Formats: sequence, C-alpha cells, structure tokens
Amino acid sequence: MAKPLIVVSDGFDKALFEQLKKMPELEVHPESKLAKEQVMELLPRMEGLIVRSATKVDPAFLDKAQKLKLVIRAGEGVDNIDVKYAKTKNVKVANTPGANSNSAAEHAISLMFTVLRKTAWAHASMLRGEWEKTKFNGNEMAGKTVGFVGFGRIGQIVARRLAGFEIKVLFADPMVTKCEIPYAKPASIEEVFKQSDIITMHMPLMDSTRGMITEKYLRTMKKTAILVNAARGGIVNEEHLYTCLKEGVFRGAGFDVFASEPLEKNSKLLTLENIVLTPHLGASTDEAQFRVGEMAVHQIREFFVNNKLLNEVKA
Repeated sequence: MAKPLIVVSDGFDKALFEQLKKMPELEVHPESKLAKEQVMELLPRMEGLIVRSATKVDPAFLDKAQKLKLVIRAGEGVDNIDVKYAKTKNVKVANTPGANSNSAAEHAISLMFTVLRKTAWAHASMLRGEWEKTKFNGNEMAGKTVGFVGFGRIGQIVARRLAGFEIKVLFADPMVTKCEIPYAKPASIEEVFKQSDIITMHMPLMDSTRGMITEKYLRTMKKTAILVNAARGGIVNEEHLYTCLKEGVFRGAGFDVFASEPLEKNSKLLTLENIVLTPHLGASTDEAQFRVGEMAVHQIREFFVNNKLLNEVKA
C-alpha cells in the first residue's frame, strides 16, 4: 500500500523536519521550502500539506489536489486557506493555536517602542553618518492608554507584558465578556480610537473585519497617537492609512502585515516617513517556529497514523 505523501511548502525547523521524514508510515517530500511551481506539480499526489502564510490554499489549488486530506497551518491565522471550500472537497484544515502567540505579542510591542522612540529612523540616520539627536525626540510608554481592537490570547499577552509600564488598557472585543486583567476596561471601538495613545490590532481577518478600520476611526485618533498592526493585513484600509499619515492626522504607525503580501514595491506606504514596516515577522522567532513545527508534526502523526484530527478549524 502506498504511503501518504506529505509536503511542507513554506519552511520548517530542520530537526523537526528530519523527525517527520523518519516516520516509517509516511512519504515526506525531501525539501521543506518549495517554489510555487514545485507545490503545484506535487498537488495531484499530496495527501498532507503543512503551510505557513506564503502558500495560498484557494479553490483553484484545492481543485487540483484530488488526494489531499489534511492542510495544517503552522500558525494560527488561516486567512490564506479557503476553509469553506476545503470542506466541500472533504479536506480537513487544522492550525497550531497558541504556538506563536508570545512571539507575535512581542513583535507588536517592539513596533510600539520603535515608533514611540523613533529608533528605526534614528538608526537610518546614523548609517548616513548623521548625528541628529534633537530630531528623534520620542515618547515614553509609561502611563499611556493602550487601546486594543481585539483582545483574545495575543492581545492579552501584550497587555500583561506591558503591565510594568503602569499603562491603562481599553479593549473593544465583543467576544470577550470577562477579563481577569484588572487594569483592562471594555470600551466601544469608537472610544478606543478617541481615547488611546497607542492602538494595537489583535483580530482575525474575515469578512466582517476586512477593511473595517477606515478613516472614520483613524481621523478620531489623538494627534500624538500611534497605530500598530501585527495581526492580519487587510483589517486596516491602507489607502485611508496612507492619507491620514500623510496629513499628520496621528503621529505614526508600525505595520507588520499588509493586504497584499509581499508588500507591493509601488505601495505608497513606502513613501511615508512616519511608519515602520516589517515583512510579517510576528511569528519569525526560533522559539515560535519550533513550537508550531512540533505541533504540526504531532498532528500529522495523529491524523495519518492514529486517525485522529487535532485542532480542526471549522468552516
């Protein structure tokens, strides 16, 4: 009986990949990072697939993957996988919840401090041989009001990590009815944008959140406020973001995620001097990649060897 072919398309921890390849019940493609063309060539044969954010599992992809039984997102967000369409093709979708939460939270915090203290711009200035100390006067975190749009696992990690700065927390999240963080207070999304010194996004991308942050909210921000998004691209309307930053409606922004990734080379965001941009680095730590890989390997084994589906994502 032929062994099920398992494909890992977007990179993987080396030690864990070797562990996966040694499973006698499976045939694992020998490379763990594949070009799109390689993935498409393997589609008719693969039964299991592990992806990060680069591979787009859309209807056209699924139509060609006639033997595919399981897609695992090595991470939490599954906006690059059409879960509803996968269900119609009898393809199960799973993720690795919580494995990269700490790394994502820490990256959001790093963007806050980078924008508050203007360190990225100061570094670029130093590389040009300049010493512009007065130009890069920044702001403290201590005592600020931090507003959260979405206050699930990652958002609450951010809030707890910042506790030592004696911050105030406002959060808008209809799914959070009870919060054990004493300094966190529920608020409307309008109140979060009007009252916060720092606003950070922590929600999934879905039909109801796509493009929801428009100038309607951005133009109510304090002139001294900053906006951070290390959650999902597409939540913030990038055209409105550009316009408001260009006009100086609020002080600055730090973005790790974008509506189209990689960020287009002609994106107007690249012309701004008051935004810090990073290439979707939220989960890009050795620790997070080991944890998501460890969970994915365990899930592959349980599904194909023990006939158990773990961490299924419902359509």
